Amino acid sequence: MPFVARVVGIVVVVALLAVSARAAGAQDKGFARAEAVARETVAGMPRGDRQDIRVMTATFAPGDRTPFHTHRHPVTVYVLEGAFTLELDGRPPVVVRAGQAMVEPPNVKMTGYNRSATEPLRVVIFYVSEPDTPFLDPVATPAGR
Repeated sequence: MPFVARVVGIVVVVALLAVSARAAGAQDKGFARAEAVARETVAGMPRGDRQDIRVMTATFAPGDRTPFHTHRHPVTVYVLEGAFTLELDGRPPVVVRAGQAMVEPPNVKMTGYNRSATEPLRVVIFYVSEPDTPFLDPVATPAGR
């Protein structure tokens, strides 16, 4: 199966899982209905004969953050609960809330936060990479962060 067809298939499955609870009341009886959560044209996807497709979850306690890092390929984050604040080097912070998704660009220094003092943050992370590529590459934290 061609790479693009596999990725599209995985994205459809992830979207169906993510919206199944919300869409349950708004669908025809007996048929699943997909709703677009995010769509973005990206550069930097792997081009080899084989790729790893990974879907992960992460839970951030109040105040937790990621290390300052980069990704080698685009990474999609879908927020299940809470609000995810992403600071990308040279750009204003972005807040992604429950039910929203964001594509993190490759090769951009960034860190993500749960800025809440009381509420947890839960996310689903989806990305495609060359086999055995690390999820992130830590980088030195700039002064003031």
